[in-house]
Amino acid sequence: MRAIGIILAGGNNKRMRELSNKRAISAMPVAGTFRAIDFALSNMSNSHVQKVAVLTQYNSRSLNQHLSSSKWWDFGRKQGGLYVYTPTITAEHGDWFRGTADALYQNLVFLKSSHEPYVIIAAGDGVYKLDYSRVLEYHIEKKADITVVCTALNPADDVSRFGCIKMNDESRIVEFEEKPVATDATTISCGVYVIRRRQLIELLEKSNDEDRYDFVKDILVRYKNLKRIYGYRMNDYWSNIASLPSYYRTNMDFLKREIRDHFFKEAPGVYTRLADNPPAKYNPGCSVHNAIVASGCIINGMVENSVLCRKVYVGNNCIIRNSVILNDVYIGDNSVIENCIVESRDTIRANTTYIGTPDDIRIVIEKNERYIM
Repeated sequence: MRAIGIILAGGNNKRMRELSNKRAISAMPVAGTFRAIDFALSNMSNSHVQKVAVLTQYNSRSLNQHLSSSKWWDFGRKQGGLYVYTPTITAEHGDWFRGTADALYQNLVFLKSSHEPYVIIAAGDGVYKLDYSRVLEYHIEKKADITVVCTALNPADDVSRFGCIKMNDESRIVEFEEKPVATDATTISCGVYVIRRRQLIELLEKSNDEDRYDFVKDILVRYKNLKRIYGYRMNDYWSNIASLPSYYRTNMDFLKREIRDHFFKEAPGVYTRLADNPPAKYNPGCSVHNAIVASGCIINGMVENSVLCRKVYVGNNCIIRNSVILNDVYIGDNSVIENCIVESRDTIRANTTYIGTPDDIRIVIEKNERYIM
C-alpha cells in the first residue's frame, strides 16, 4: 500500500450526553463486542495500510488501553505499526489539539518521517466497511488533490452534524457546507480523505501560519475552488455514532440479519481487542429473542431486541427490551428496562424500572457500589 493512515479520535461533543463523560466517542462499544474505532482500524488493516497513527485527546484513557497492543489489527510488523499520539507540551507548542488540522500539524514529524506518497485520513467514530485501496486508485485516476468519501444522507440523521457536499457530473465537489443548519444537499462527507503526503504537509503548515485549525473548514471548504477535490461515493452501510440517537440506532441496526452478515460474515472481517471472558451463559428459564449477547454475560430473565455488551448479568424475572446494555452491568431481579442505554459498570438494584420511548432514549446511570472509583 502506498499510503499511511491517520485516524482522528480525539474529539468530543455534547450530543452523546452523559455517555461521553467517561470515555472518548471512538471508544464507545458497538454491537456488543466492538468499539467504534475498530471499524476504521480494521479497514486500514484490510486495505494493507501498514503504518497507522491514532490521534487521541479527550478522555483517552479507555481508548489508549484498547489500543495498547497492535496485534489485534495485525499492525505488529517490523515495517509499519500502530502509533498512538496524544497532545504533547513542547518548547514550540503548549496547547491541546485546537482542531483536526492542528492535531495533524502537531504530529508533522509522523508525516515527514514517512516515505509513502499518500495519506488516508479517517474519523474514529464511523461504523462501516471500506477498501481504502479502491479510494486511492480512484484518487489517482481522477488526478485529484483531495478525495472525500461520501454517502447519501439518511433522512433520520440531523444534517447539522455533517459536512454536506454537492458534486458535478464528474464527481468534482463544487459546494461544501460544514454542519449547515439547513441545506438541500443530499450527500454528506463520511470523514474519510485521501491526499498526497507532501501536499498535506504544505497545507497544514500554511493553515498553522494563518491560525487556522480545522481540516474541513480551513482546508476543504477554503480550497474547494482552488484544488481538485473529488467525491468518492460509498453505497454500503455507513453510520456515525457521535450522537445519542445515532448511537442507539446503529446498535439496533446490528439486530438486522443483513447488517450482521455484511460486517461479520462477508470478508474481510472486523477485528477488536479480545477479552478473556467465558462464553455467554443462558440459565434455565431465560428467554432471549433477537439479541446480541457478548461473552461473559449471564442471562436469567427475558432479553428482547437488545444488545448486551461484555459481562452483563441479568437477574431472575428481568425484562430487557429495545435497549443497549454496556459493559459490566449487574441488573437485579425483577427489573424492567425498555428503550434505554445503561452505562457501563452500573448496578441496577432489584425491582427497578427504567422505561424510555423510541423517540427519547433514556440513559441509565446508577451509583456504582461494586467499585471504588
